[in-house]
Amino acid sequence: MIQRIISFALFIISFLASATPASAITHGTADGLGHPYVGLMVAQDARGNPLWRCSGTLLSATIFLTAGHCTHSPAVSAQIWFASDVHAGVPSNGYPFTGEASGRTLTHPDYIPARFFERDLGVVILSRPVTSLGYARLPSRDQFDAAHSGTATGFTAVGYGVQEAFPDRASWKEQSLEVRMIATPWLVQINTGFTGDFSLLLSNNARTGGTCFGDSGGPNFVASSNIIAGVTSYGLNGECAGTGGVYRLDRAWNLDWLASFGL
Repeated sequence: MIQRIISFALFIISFLASATPASAITHGTADGLGHPYVGLMVAQDARGNPLWRCSGTLLSATIFLTAGHCTHSPAVSAQIWFASDVHAGVPSNGYPFTGEASGRTLTHPDYIPARFFERDLGVVILSRPVTSLGYARLPSRDQFDAAHSGTATGFTAVGYGVQEAFPDRASWKEQSLEVRMIATPWLVQINTGFTGDFSLLLSNNARTGGTCFGDSGGPNFVASSNIIAGVTSYGLNGECAGTGGVYRLDRAWNLDWLASFGL
């Protein structure tokens, strides 16, 4: 018991020192029409001012799933686009003020900004239903406890945003095209002292790709299915290398909250 407490304390110290909200797919490929129910969202404050950009997924005609750090205050609403390339062929698409869909933002009731990674879940309740794009599915309770760290378990990460990140001194080279991209990382850690019981650590690398700035809230599907293992939550490297953290959806505290929306 003492060892578990020490491990968790070290985990928290490490997280607070290095974990930052994640943001876009690096070393990935264009998704095209592969995941039409994955969208780009821009959070807005009470005056309609854009705050930040995230990714997310339709779970139903009126529920858009994303990360808690994408929906928390001062956000009160969000605009959402589902085009695979938000800017292509559209002279005026309303970005970042008027999307294809919009709604009010809600964050998991146990979310704490200073420890965002522990309950990093949010939704947008759409003001008008979206019925033509299909929907993703939620996992079953504790579905991923059977997985083991370091195995070849595969995932498909989807999101919009930065395709390549650089150190601050070279940030002018960063590529952010608002294009839906995919990568196929694998499982690095689960149920360890570092990940706790609420996150997955996936590979971010040049061979299989990974998440970066702008992919926050985007889905990480189980292999090639439409079952969401979790939402992109945090990164441990400012240049989007190394590993990426995914907030797990298969825990009761998430599934019960989402069930309250009729899912």
